[in-house]
Amino acid sequence: MSPPLFWVDEVPPVGTTTLLSGPEGRHAVTVARLRPGEPLLLGDGAGSVATCEVTAVEGKDALSALVHRFVFTDRPRPSVTLVQALPKSERSELAVDLATEAGVDRIVPWQSARCVARWAGKADKGVAKWRAAASAAAKQSRRPWIPEVTDLASTIDVRAHAAEVIAAGGVVAVLHEAAAVSLRTLPLAQAREIMLVVGPEGGLDDSEIADLTALGAQSVILGPEVLRTSTAASVALGALGVLTDRWAR
Repeated sequence: MSPPLFWVDEVPPVGTTTLLSGPEGRHAVTVARLRPGEPLLLGDGAGSVATCEVTAVEGKDALSALVHRFVFTDRPRPSVTLVQALPKSERSELAVDLATEAGVDRIVPWQSARCVARWAGKADKGVAKWRAAASAAAKQSRRPWIPEVTDLASTIDVRAHAAEVIAAGGVVAVLHEAAAVSLRTLPLAQAREIMLVVGPEGGLDDSEIADLTALGAQSVILGPEVLRTSTAASVALGALGVLTDRWAR
């Protein structure tokens, strides 16, 4: 089993002893129950990770660790942006959690036409929850990068972003159960960026699909099963890991 990962503001250099305290220190001591001699990882969420060894436990919320190794990992290529229409409340953060574990680089919460969930007047709170979910899922899956979660996007914002991705040589894939084209037929391996668009429980509005495809996006299907909005992105990201070099080591 790989060592647990904890977030720090700045990853310390090799050969130094560092103190892990605060909420992360408390989690390491009281939840992970780390003891002297055991390994742990310290990361900044921006690609830098240090492999360390616990040297001392200090109370219930802090430990000291010696840094043995430092690694910086670039983001995988092509980068993947997920435009996620707001799911219902009970599945909202699950969508972020699963997409993060599957390797997404950027998540754009989208107030699409058929969303049951509405963030009007509370967008800041919703975005904060998604960012916290992304941070926790990245830590759980030992990711060196925490995916960016943007502010709430309107349909106008999504169209503009899609146009930018396509103009830069990227691919925009609109996941839709009635599409006739498979995701695997798109030129994914050669793309500089891939943008996945996932609709809400009620599906994408016809006008939204028409607007995006008019810009050059492709309406695609993943497979024979109809997926929930909370799981569609994670399944698509798994496919992208195989169809591109994102999972190559």
